[in-house]
Amino acid sequence: MGVDYYSILNVAKDASDDDLKKAYRKLAMKWHPDKNPNNKKQAEAKFKQIAEAYEVLSDPQKRGVYDQYGEEGLKGQVPPPPGAGGAGFANSSGQNVFRFNPRNAEDIFAEFFGGSPFAGMGGFGGMGGRSGLNLFGDGMFGGFSVAENKHGSAGEGTSTSAPRKASAVETKLQCTLEELYNGSTRKMKISRNIADASGRTMPIEEILTIDVKPGWKKGTKITFPEKGHEQLNVVPADLVFIIDQKPHDVFKRDGNDLIVTQKVPLVEALTGCTVSLTTLDGRLLTIPCSEVITPGYEKVVHKEGMPIAKETGKKGNLRIKFDIIFPSRLTSEQKVSVKRLLGGG
Repeated sequence: MGVDYYSILNVAKDASDDDLKKAYRKLAMKWHPDKNPNNKKQAEAKFKQIAEAYEVLSDPQKRGVYDQYGEEGLKGQVPPPPGAGGAGFANSSGQNVFRFNPRNAEDIFAEFFGGSPFAGMGGFGGMGGRSGLNLFGDGMFGGFSVAENKHGSAGEGTSTSAPRKASAVETKLQCTLEELYNGSTRKMKISRNIADASGRTMPIEEILTIDVKPGWKKGTKITFPEKGHEQLNVVPADLVFIIDQKPHDVFKRDGNDLIVTQKVPLVEALTGCTVSLTTLDGRLLTIPCSEVITPGYEKVVHKEGMPIAKETGKKGNLRIKFDIIFPSRLTSEQKVSVKRLLGGG
C-alpha cells in the first residue's frame, strides 16, 4: 500500500471527520517548520506528510481510492472506484484513472488556523527580513505575523458560496502573579494582510492593547475579532490571547486565594511566632500567630488574597501554611526538660 496515511495521523481506519481534524490540528502544530527552527528539514518533511494524509483521508473520493488501491491508486496506476468522475480524474489510453496532486501544506494549515501563528518570528521589525515579534517572547511588546492563507485562489477549496469564517488563532499571554493582582497593560504587535475590493492584499502592522484586569485567572480569553488576514470569500480569523500565569517565588494561587508556606522552628510553633510578608502590591504584612501550630494547620488572613475580577473591591483570602522545623538532636537533659514541660514524666 506504500504510505500509511492512517498511521501518519495516528487515527483508526474508521476515523470520523472530527477525528481527522483533531489529529491534524495536533500534529500540524507540533511539526510546523517555524516551530522547529533547529530541526527544520525533518519538520518540513513531516509537516508535508501530515498535510497530505489529511487531504487524502478528509476527502471521501480520495479516501475511497486510497482504501481500495492504496498509494498507487492515488498516482493513477489503477482505475478509480465505480461511479467516480469529475475533477481529479483524467483520460489515459481511453481509461479514466485518478490523478492526485497534493495541495500546498501551508494552504491547508492556513485553512485551519487562519494563517501561521509561528510566522514572523525574528524580532521587532525586520530581523532576517521578517516583521513581528517572537510569539513566545516576553517584554513590553510581543506579537506575531499571520502567514498568508492562499486557499482562496484557483483550485480545491475555492467557493462561490457565502464567505466562511477562518479558524481562530490562539496564543498564550504569559503574566506574572503581580500583573494579575494589580492589573497591567500589555501591547502586542501583529503583522497581517488587508485586502481591497479587488482582492489585492497589502501588509500592515498594528499594535493591539490588552488591559489585564486585577483578578484575571489562567485561561481567561481576550478576543480581537477579525484581526487575521483579509482575503476574498473568507471572514478574517479572530485573534485570541489566553492568559497564562508564570510561577511565583513566594505565593501560589488557588482560585481567589493566595497560599504561602512559612518555615517555623518547633519552639516557635509551640510558643508563638510572627510572620512577615511583602504583598503583591508591595505592602508589608505582620501577622502574629499566638496559637499552637500543629502539622497541617493553616492561618487564614481574610481579604488578603487575589482580587475577585467580577466583584469589584472584594478579595480572596491569604492562607499561611507552616513547615515545622524539628531539631535534629536533643541532649539527655533537654529530653528530660521537654518531658517535664509537656507532662510526659
